Amino acid sequence: MSPVEFLDLTDPATFVRHDARDYWQQVRPEHPIYWHDSPDGLPGFWVVTRFSDIQSAYGNAKQLSSARGTVLDILLHGNDSAGGKMLAVTDRPRHQQLRNLMLRAFSPRVLGPVVERVEQRTRRLVADVTELGSFDFATEVAEHIPLTTICDLLSIPDGDRAELLKWNKLALSTDSEEADELDSLIARNDIVAYFMDLAKYRRDNPGDDVITMIATTQVDGELLSDEEVALNCYSLILGGDESSRMSAIGAVKALAENPGQWAALRAGAVSLEGAVEEVLRWVTPAMHFARTAVADLEIAGQPIRAGDIVSLWNTSANDDETVFSNPRDFDLARQPNKHLTFGHGPHFCVGAFLGRAELRALLSALAESVQTIELAGTPPRIYSNFLFGYSSLPTVFR
Repeated sequence: MSPVEFLDLTDPATFVRHDARDYWQQVRPEHPIYWHDSPDGLPGFWVVTRFSDIQSAYGNAKQLSSARGTVLDILLHGNDSAGGKMLAVTDRPRHQQLRNLMLRAFSPRVLGPVVERVEQRTRRLVADVTELGSFDFATEVAEHIPLTTICDLLSIPDGDRAELLKWNKLALSTDSEEADELDSLIARNDIVAYFMDLAKYRRDNPGDDVITMIATTQVDGELLSDEEVALNCYSLILGGDESSRMSAIGAVKALAENPGQWAALRAGAVSLEGAVEEVLRWVTPAMHFARTAVADLEIAGQPIRAGDIVSLWNTSANDDETVFSNPRDFDLARQPNKHLTFGHGPHFCVGAFLGRAELRALLSALAESVQTIELAGTPPRIYSNFLFGYSSLPTVFR
């Protein structure tokens, strides 16, 4: 095997210029973990590439902390200001207390009507674009499913939703290599400020909605502050929108490029549930999550010092040949399919059920209304070292 040319994983353009699957396939066998230096005086970090090691690290919350941050772009520039306040960047015991609260937002009672609206909305959106000729699936369909779903869950006023979508699309990725990083920071701050105002309003004007529930329920004997309510709503809307939108776009692209799999899905030869899991594995919208070691430990035989940053590359784990047979094949009948797209262990995604429901609704609507799916152009990749996906998808449904 030729020497590995390690890529700069801090550069948002890296996986626009290079194929992620090719890179990880080359790195994984000889480098299950390796050290990555960062440019511009930023701290370096460990890169973990193998499924078993990543799964184990996700379960090791005692030694690998989330409280400093879980995304490299933020973590390398210092501690996440939401640490200890937002579920995703909090450690136990506070993490478990917040998680129990947030899981109430995803209870069957709350989600039942939301999922029903997702199915109705998705069928209508797919029907509206079928036979139009070429259209952009990303903007005409994918943008309208997850954001509207999360906004329904949080009872966001209709007039505010377009602005939230604009901020979300800037927060973790860009459509251009020349984009200003300051725009992403401003967008994240705008989202938090919006939810701060909404949290205050819902405290004073309580209703039967998730934000009111979060704002008026005590955690460890106290109500959350307005900032804590806002940060956890920010986490819900950012995670729920971006990852589901990228999954939907990736699903349609993969079906267009694999007509045999599309035919099997339409014919009922594969289950919707199995198809959803393969789409999630195949796309892996969140390429990595990161942790900070709070004690000395070993990963794959490599000593890790307390204070070291450890990045866990889901996009590599979900292509690991020792776990998935022929991982470079898009196989809707794949069994078993225990991917790490939603993480693993204490920080397993609280929105996983809703994310799966959105994908299931899309695949079901496509199978009902569409006979052939064709790409009408080359889709442009988004620029991000965290999210994998496409900013548009020129498509024809017949």
